[in-house]
Amino acid sequence: MKNLLLLSTLLSSLYVGGQFAPPAGQVGSSALHEDSSSFNAWASSCVLHLGWQNIADTTLGKAAVGDSLSPIGKPSNTVVSLGDGGIATLQFGQYLYDGPGWDFAVFENSFQDDFLELAFVEVSSDGINFHRFQAASLTQDTQQIGPFGLLDATKINNLAGKYRGGFGTPFDLSELSGAAGLDLQKITHVRVIDVVGSILNAYASSDTADHKINDPWPTAFASSGFDLAGVGLIHASSKVGLKEQDFNVGVYPNPSSGNINITFTESNFSIQIYSLTGKLLLEKVVSKNLNNTYPLDINFLSNGQYVLVLNHNNTQHQQLLSIVK
Repeated sequence: MKNLLLLSTLLSSLYVGGQFAPPAGQVGSSALHEDSSSFNAWASSCVLHLGWQNIADTTLGKAAVGDSLSPIGKPSNTVVSLGDGGIATLQFGQYLYDGPGWDFAVFENSFQDDFLELAFVEVSSDGINFHRFQAASLTQDTQQIGPFGLLDATKINNLAGKYRGGFGTPFDLSELSGAAGLDLQKITHVRVIDVVGSILNAYASSDTADHKINDPWPTAFASSGFDLAGVGLIHASSKVGLKEQDFNVGVYPNPSSGNINITFTESNFSIQIYSLTGKLLLEKVVSKNLNNTYPLDINFLSNGQYVLVLNHNNTQHQQLLSIVK
């Protein structure tokens, strides 16, 4: 609680001064390049809940660029667009932990220093309870920034997307010290939530001080909202949960015409199948060993590719599943 009060006081003083770290490459910038040797691990899985291209006009549909595999690993030429208020929940092969200085960074693909699409960042050590970093936006909120409008990075703090493509926005877990139920030495999930940049009361997102966050809006096209390119860990511990060789998984046949067999060495795990846009299509819990083979009927799936996810304790296995009928 003491740390939170100190942080609140710091944010209040910065609101008066109105200056946070500048764009990448400038003196005082906190931007971290994707090639930095500081990064020890990258996201290994992602679950998506995509938002609308325009939350004020849902007839346009949801964001439709990228999929749950796009932000996996080191940033490349692939991103997933979250849409208005869209959510990406990422996991890693390691625990993220609180070390000296920055602990992880979130990457967006902005093509310049002042075209910035923003997102909140949260973390969890149990996959259920998430805690948000205190965010600040000093940008004016009386005139809407248009779809291709510009922002000043020095007016933004603790919001992902502060920096141009190739440079991550870093976060320090120590800022969440004292948060109830959060183990800063065993963070298992990072969640990225698109900021709806509208200043209309019906749709607006607000920072920690309850200021409306004004960013390019509406972006009423397929690549709407925050474009997540990756999440890199600076302080990453050993493998999460079981050792990799203790949770061997096999899926066959793949491609499949409608039935698969899942072979495994552990009981008590869950199975999920997602569309490439992150929609949950099937979820089952397997509580018995069943001779190390679990037959799964997936005839309800149409031709195409899906993401199969198996979870056991804090270990996750994910792979592409192809359906060909």
